[in-house]
Amino acid sequence: MSVPEDEERLLPLTQRWPRASKFLLSGCAATVAELATFPLDLTKTRLQMQGEAALARLGDSARESAPYRGMVRTALGIIEEEGFLKLWQGVTPAIYRHIVYSGGRMVTYEHLREVVFGKSEDKHYPLWKSVIGGMMAGVIGQFLANPTDLVKVQMQMEGKRKLEGKPLRFRGVHHAFAKIIAEGGIRGLWAGWVPNIQRAALVNMGDLTTYDTVKHYLVLNTPLEDNIMTHGLSSLCSGLVASILGTPADVIKSRIMNQPRDKQGRGLLYKSSTDCLIQAIQGEGFMSLYKGFLPSWLRM
Repeated sequence: MSVPEDEERLLPLTQRWPRASKFLLSGCAATVAELATFPLDLTKTRLQMQGEAALARLGDSARESAPYRGMVRTALGIIEEEGFLKLWQGVTPAIYRHIVYSGGRMVTYEHLREVVFGKSEDKHYPLWKSVIGGMMAGVIGQFLANPTDLVKVQMQMEGKRKLEGKPLRFRGVHHAFAKIIAEGGIRGLWAGWVPNIQRAALVNMGDLTTYDTVKHYLVLNTPLEDNIMTHGLSSLCSGLVASILGTPADVIKSRIMNQPRDKQGRGLLYKSSTDCLIQAIQGEGFMSLYKGFLPSWLRM
């Protein structure tokens, strides 16, 4: 039943434009979360680059000279060597990324859940629908946000390049976008998109599906009600599962995005995500795929 035009104008904006409202609210919430947790993301990226075996082929001495550090020592090292505010280096493209990614992901997931799949007769959303919906939403959102993710990763590593005596690549966010396009064209903005969407699919499959499943289980089988405690426990479990599933792809994604490139924008270290995976395992061991796991889980 349609709402008369006069009555529609009196409705709240969230009811008049539900999809747009969810996109904007998700983007705003993601921006706040990004600012609060970005030091963990920066620390995660730095940890993922530690001991990169492929650098030895280029004769880069940074791999041998840089000491291995854990999460806390890495964060403290950034503060001591680069300055406290450098914990937020790259936060601007990260905010751009989360506005696009979180907004697009949540709108897509809600649309799939409410319109395409629908809930069962008991109002429960089946697990298999959550799996498919979560993966599809993550892939679409991350593909759209890949250019901002690429710039974020490269800017996060600028402080380390300066300490190693290497020239800085960018003067700022917009210069980064312009330089990447000048060297590799529009296609260059989607460098690393394959492991990036793989990571997004795995993270969303673990995050959204585990959250819904755990919350549903707690409400039905424990004295807990649908309150902040239930949401907190569900988030703890979903973040753990998402990190276990997504960290290997995240390591591969970060390394491909940060690798040096020739004048045509082609990577000098890795031919593909599979090549990066093989080199990491052969040169550093299987557990190298879980570098940065702890800050990633804490952040989620």
